[in-house]
Amino acid sequence: MRLRVLGIETTCDETAAAVYEDGRLLSDVVWSQVPLHRRYKGVVPELASRAHCEKIAPVIAKALKDCPARRGAPVDAVAFARGPGLAGGLVSGSVAAQTVGGLYNVPVMGVNHLEGHLYSCEFTAGGRVRALEFPLLALIISGGHTELWHVKGYGRYRRLGKTRDDAAGEAFDKVAKLLGLDYPGGPAVEAAARGARRGGVVFPRPMLEGSRDFSFSGLKTAVSYHLRGGKPAKAAEICAAFQDSVIETVTAKTLNAARDLKLRHIAVGGGVAANGALREYLSDGTAKAGMTVRFVERKYCSDNGAMAALCGWHMLRAGCRPGVSAINPALEVKNWIL
Repeated sequence: MRLRVLGIETTCDETAAAVYEDGRLLSDVVWSQVPLHRRYKGVVPELASRAHCEKIAPVIAKALKDCPARRGAPVDAVAFARGPGLAGGLVSGSVAAQTVGGLYNVPVMGVNHLEGHLYSCEFTAGGRVRALEFPLLALIISGGHTELWHVKGYGRYRRLGKTRDDAAGEAFDKVAKLLGLDYPGGPAVEAAARGARRGGVVFPRPMLEGSRDFSFSGLKTAVSYHLRGGKPAKAAEICAAFQDSVIETVTAKTLNAARDLKLRHIAVGGGVAANGALREYLSDGTAKAGMTVRFVERKYCSDNGAMAALCGWHMLRAGCRPGVSAINPALEVKNWIL
């Protein structure tokens, strides 16, 4: 029997909905709030919450309309990102999911936003799914999160390390703001760093020896001090030095963890996974180490409803009971296979 799941994503600054059914994505709608937040060089939570409330209904309606028609309810279940994320956005997604579930009398379930970023690695450019190879090491690297997971199978995870302060994507945004570059900062810094001269500016590699955690707040501060010091350097050289520090740190920690756990497969999801320099550097590192790496397709790097739908689909196929979970922005990663 086919299983069709509507996924809803409202954790930060994308209002998104998608419908997934047994190996293929039937619809995928994303309304980005980037133009709304660009003037502030970062996400304003209150504005984000209001925008979700305004756009969630038409986004869901379009996602359902874009699907092939069928008898009865348009979907068999609704999955929404319950966290981690901004509280206002999480409320919007939860209420919308429960409304759709009640309207069509279908089950509703909360899914983990970070787990969704992992599963988004299964999507191909055409919306088909290519299953992950387990066991693997997952690197979730985004605006709000930088984490390493040991993944033994669907729903079977152990978190190895996380960011202690600024996540990688957040650091990119803040450095871009310091340099007067466009928002979002990740693409702006990457573009500025492309082809820049190396060696004139060098920033520390925050390795946190003896730990698999990450910390990029000090690196951001190093950039700030460099600019305050009035040392002659082009913005492109600063961007290149900062980006190299982030990438080398993330790659070293990822490869070291994979070696320690004797894992051959690595999956990388989240918004920063779109960074071309990271893809190149980590691909070279895994090839030399005899490992494989799978990056999420760039289309699915940022937040989207497809990853929530796929996550819910996997949970239902595993026999998990649907249920609306309490909204908890500080949600921990937990096993869902009982």
